[in-house]
Amino acid sequence: MSPAPFRAIVVEDDPSWQQILSEILSDSGLEVDTASSVDEAAQALKSEPHRLAVVDLSLSPNDHNNQDGLRVLDAVRRLDPNCQSILLTGFATVELAVTALTDYGVFTFLRKESFQRAQFRDIISRILATAPPTTAADSVKGAEKISAAPKEATETALVVDDDAGWRSILEELLTDAGFQVRACSSFGDAMGYLRRETFALAVIDLSLNRVSTHTADPDLDGYQLLSSSSMDGTPTIVVSGIASAEEIQRIYSEHAISAFIEKQNFDRAVFRRVVDEVRASHPTHNKLSLLTEREREVLDLLAQGLTNKEIAEKLYITPNTVKRHLKAIFEKLEVHTRSAATAIATGG
Repeated sequence: MSPAPFRAIVVEDDPSWQQILSEILSDSGLEVDTASSVDEAAQALKSEPHRLAVVDLSLSPNDHNNQDGLRVLDAVRRLDPNCQSILLTGFATVELAVTALTDYGVFTFLRKESFQRAQFRDIISRILATAPPTTAADSVKGAEKISAAPKEATETALVVDDDAGWRSILEELLTDAGFQVRACSSFGDAMGYLRRETFALAVIDLSLNRVSTHTADPDLDGYQLLSSSSMDGTPTIVVSGIASAEEIQRIYSEHAISAFIEKQNFDRAVFRRVVDEVRASHPTHNKLSLLTEREREVLDLLAQGLTNKEIAEKLYITPNTVKRHLKAIFEKLEVHTRSAATAIATGG
């Protein structure tokens, strides 16, 4: 007997959007439940385990300030902890997206006005590729198997540009340079990546999902991403059409970027050289990018001074699994002690 398919839930008060999302999820092999209110969503989450929840922010057609979707996200965390969430809305600000990603742990954030079926299918595929075990009894054991599975030790780069042509060019050049590339077009998807992974390099356009402009606008989504990448210490190259001398100087001083390349004067050879120079100037951060998501979680807890047993309890894994992760971490960071690994993790 083949295993039962994973379930998804769509929490959306608009019947048209409910139908669109349900069709795409069904085509991806998921059984789909639907709900249009917080109460309906909570009941569905209690009744069946779900792998994916797609949640609209506003669940009131006459109130654009309604944020019942955040209550649903909180219910997902409490009632269905193995379920990944996607927030989809037409009314959200950048600040709200950050809140959803950081406080509610959503996988990514998508705007209705720039919704693309292909991008949505790709996100579903990425979530299902890391699907947990199908039974609760196997969840801890299965999580250990997933985190212990070997991954290719390669540096990872993030490309963020809403122009498909530019994404393709940058992805090709970075792949040729030996990077594994995560490419995306929206602020929400990029923030999701930055929350989940450590990157050896980020290449960011300043204007995302908006009319192209040569005029600086501090509200552009790219500026918000620069703040996040610089806070994480991720070496960042800006490739943008915004090119006034004053603005470029301000970006260098406020966001500590590694390089600014103007799209109108873009040269592949220059880009390759800049990438090599940035890579050479950030060897420590590049080492961190070799770690898997689970290894980075272990390292962060190690840096907080936790013992192997305490780390195991925090991550719901065994102490032996922690030891295996630490062995892999030490090898990738080329260190032999906990204090040396902590120094790299904290930039000390």
